[in-house]
Amino acid sequence: MARAVQPLEDKRLVGILFVLVGYFCFTVIDSCAKFLVQAGLPPMEVVFVRYAGQFILVAAIFLPTGPRDLVRTKNWVLEVLRGLALLGSTILNFIAVVYLPLTVTSAISFTMPLILCALSIPLLGETVGWRRWLAILAGFVGVMIIVQPGTAAFHPAVFLSLGCAVFTALYMLMTRKLAGVDSTRTQQIYASGVATVCIAPFAFGAFQWPASPLAWLAFGLIGLAALVGHLFITTAHRYAPATVLAPFGYFQIIFMTASSWLLFNQPPSVWIYVGAPIVIGSGLYIWLRERQLSRGVVTEVTTQD
Repeated sequence: MARAVQPLEDKRLVGILFVLVGYFCFTVIDSCAKFLVQAGLPPMEVVFVRYAGQFILVAAIFLPTGPRDLVRTKNWVLEVLRGLALLGSTILNFIAVVYLPLTVTSAISFTMPLILCALSIPLLGETVGWRRWLAILAGFVGVMIIVQPGTAAFHPAVFLSLGCAVFTALYMLMTRKLAGVDSTRTQQIYASGVATVCIAPFAFGAFQWPASPLAWLAFGLIGLAALVGHLFITTAHRYAPATVLAPFGYFQIIFMTASSWLLFNQPPSVWIYVGAPIVIGSGLYIWLRERQLSRGVVTEVTTQD
């Protein structure tokens, strides 16, 4: 008997909490990737390990409970496209972290909510009011302060991170479309499986095993963090719309800054301290605004929000 797909629910605070845990796990993924590439492993191999590890864990945990339920999907085309979008974002990001500090790559990735809002209107039919648009634009300004385009500190690898943001926005949109359609475990098996199959031919050409205990730890942890992170992110979209959740990716800058400083001895520049409060403040405003709207405190119609 097929497992029932859990329906969408309007529990926005729960969705926000879930997405924050997911973004912490994403910081673990990026930290492991940067460490492994610096240790000499090819970037494509690291991408493969990240997805193969996730795929093996998903299969090991969920296949015994019902193989047919795990792979049964109501929209296999969207599942495959979602997996390809996630793979594209990972490849670009893992190459970018070789040249840029984690604080910079995470800051650039915060252009994603603006892209997401632009795409969610025609693709999801969601409405974003002018107040939230202003908050998201304010966050974008904060990101530009951090990145400092046009200065000597600017590196061309930022365009890889921008491309990552576009793919991530597409992934988030498709995740929202699949919420309430396929189970989170089905979405996990397709996302990790599609990526593993597609990246495998590029990973085994010059495959290298880790040469130190720390590298082995990162080698194993990257897949586990991916599994947990994406489970939380996918589940979060069952509780809240993509346009609500997206701005809370801004909080990842706190996780990334700590990792960059403590693990890689790359402390944040002064512009992080200027721009980060802006992007975090915009996310907090949207959270508070959404809480008001969900409780009916604001009496304006949605189009006037």
